[in-house]
Amino acid sequence: MSTRSLVATAAAAVLVVGACVAGLATAPADNALDNGLALTPQMGFNNWNSTQCSSTFNEKMIEGIADLFVSSGLKDAGYEYVNLDDCWALPTRDANGNLVADPVRFPNGIKAVADYVHSKGLKFGLYSSAGTKTCSDDAGFPGSLGHEQQDADLWASWGVDYLKYDNCNNDGRSAKQRYTTMRDALLATGRPILYAICEWGESEPWTWAAPVGNSWRTTLDITDTYSSMVSNYEANIQLGQYAGPGHWNDPDMLEIGNGGMTDLEYRSQFSLWSMMAAPLIIGTDIREATPATMEILSDSDVIAVDQDPLGVQGTEISSANGLHVITKPLENGDRAVALFNETDAAATISTTATAVGLPKASGYTVKDLWAGTSAESAGGISAVVPPHGTTMVRVRAGGD
Repeated sequence: MSTRSLVATAAAAVLVVGACVAGLATAPADNALDNGLALTPQMGFNNWNSTQCSSTFNEKMIEGIADLFVSSGLKDAGYEYVNLDDCWALPTRDANGNLVADPVRFPNGIKAVADYVHSKGLKFGLYSSAGTKTCSDDAGFPGSLGHEQQDADLWASWGVDYLKYDNCNNDGRSAKQRYTTMRDALLATGRPILYAICEWGESEPWTWAAPVGNSWRTTLDITDTYSSMVSNYEANIQLGQYAGPGHWNDPDMLEIGNGGMTDLEYRSQFSLWSMMAAPLIIGTDIREATPATMEILSDSDVIAVDQDPLGVQGTEISSANGLHVITKPLENGDRAVALFNETDAAATISTTATAVGLPKASGYTVKDLWAGTSAESAGGISAVVPPHGTTMVRVRAGGD
């Protein structure tokens, strides 16, 4: 188990209790971070879930991912950021105190990789930790605690567009203080840099981080297992009142394609994350992805729910016996509805158009987003959902 996992496991993620009613919002909250970024949840790639610190994490991989974003249609689907995680740097800073890229992994330096990603019309992201060292078990890479402005200025000079900022080796200092210091450093560079707080939900960042970061982790690290995915969903779904344009709850990255779950379970993760208006960060090496993985990751109807400009996180309106009904209001007045069967047996899950928040009408159009089919309904919404599966629909009052 990595240091990252050990530390995260030790951190008690204190979660608010009770369902949060999602209100309507069309712009960032008054106290949200005003950097103009992540008005819809960020979409991109991060290497950690597929490579961690293995030798396959290198310049060739990152440039190959950028190429595939374009050629596979992921860029057109909305994926924008190609991000490096831990282990990109040498274990020590240089004589001037600057971070140095690992010359084996990145022989041409980080700026060259950022330039390549930018040449594809994409944006480039980097990783650090709000501590003295990062979370890796390897040589122990330098964190940014005490070097915030120096590091932010260096990253800006390299063309960094996104910072994932972890929480290891933090000397017990206040999370709010540490993350705010880096926010100020990033803003001082003058470069728009999306700021993803990775604090694991340890100090309830949803209660303080809206003016600090564009997203904040609400959970411990996800693993490529069904139980981990469900655990992160159940923690994050409770926190909808804290999310909105420019500031999002983050239940961690996508495991889709990494092999520990079935394609049906991966489709559930994509459905649930989209219903929760969560960041959609691909965590698999798409150079080796199956057609089924690429089909899930690029489904335009499901992505549209995640990226809906109203920016409301979905609300769970029932969850009896592991049968979940989640509803999410959309900008044009439609409702997205997910019927998630957490259990090990097929089950019929039912709700109604009025129960999910639609006005009374003579009829409703129900579009199954995964099947791509539409049907008319007098108001009932129901499906036989396979074990661990999710049916996701978009419902409109009054028909077409």
